[in-house]
Amino acid sequence: DHISEEGHYWIGMDISPAMLDVAVEREVEGDLLLADVGHGIPFRPGMFDGCISISAVQWLCNADKKSHSPPKRLYRFFSTLYTALARGSRAVLQLYPENSEQLELITAQAMRAGFTGGMVVDYPNSAKAKKFFLCLFVGACGALPKGLGTEGAAGEETQQAKFTNERTRFRNAKGKSVKKSRDWILEKKERRRRQGKEVRADTKYTGRKRRPRF
Repeated sequence: DHISEEGHYWIGMDISPAMLDVAVEREVEGDLLLADVGHGIPFRPGMFDGCISISAVQWLCNADKKSHSPPKRLYRFFSTLYTALARGSRAVLQLYPENSEQLELITAQAMRAGFTGGMVVDYPNSAKAKKFFLCLFVGACGALPKGLGTEGAAGEETQQAKFTNERTRFRNAKGKSVKKSRDWILEKKERRRRQGKEVRADTKYTGRKRRPRF
C-alpha cells in the first residue's frame, strides 16, 4: 500500500497461492506472480529500480526436495535479481538466519552474483525484536542505514556488517572458524606444521570446493 501511495508501480512474487489470494481479495494495484525465487527472477535486465523482500530469503537455505541445492538456488536468485535491477538501484531483504553458517551462505552468494552492501541489524541486543536486513547495491556501494536500537558508538559497530567483493568470514558461537571453511583448513594445516608433520603449501586454491562431476 505504501509503495502504491508513493506513486510507484510494483510486481509481487510469492510461492504460496494462498498468500496471493489474500492480495487479490484486497484488490491491490500491483501485478502478482506465482513463482519460486529459487528458480530465479523471470524479468528482463534492468527492469526494476528496487526490490523488497520480507522473511523469504532464508527459506532458500532449506533443501525441501532431493533436487534442491541451497547454494545453487541462492545464486540463481541473486544473479537473476542483479540482472533485473537497474544500475544504481538497491535491494533490501529482511531475513531470519538460523545460524552464522546460513548468514555466510547467503552473503557469499550475494557477493558472488556481483552485489555490494552489507548487513544491518535492528535491536541487536533483543531476543524478540532483533531483525536482520541484507542491504544490497547494484554498482557503486552506497551508505548503509543505521539499525534501530543501536545508539552509541559501541552499538554502531554491532548493527552493521559491510561487505565488498572480498569474502566475509564468519565464526560460530564459540568463536571458532566454521568447519571445512578456508579459515578452518588453514588453521588445521598450521597446527600440523607446528607438530612437525609434512603439509602441502597454502595456495589460492586451498579450501576451494570442487565442482560436482556427472
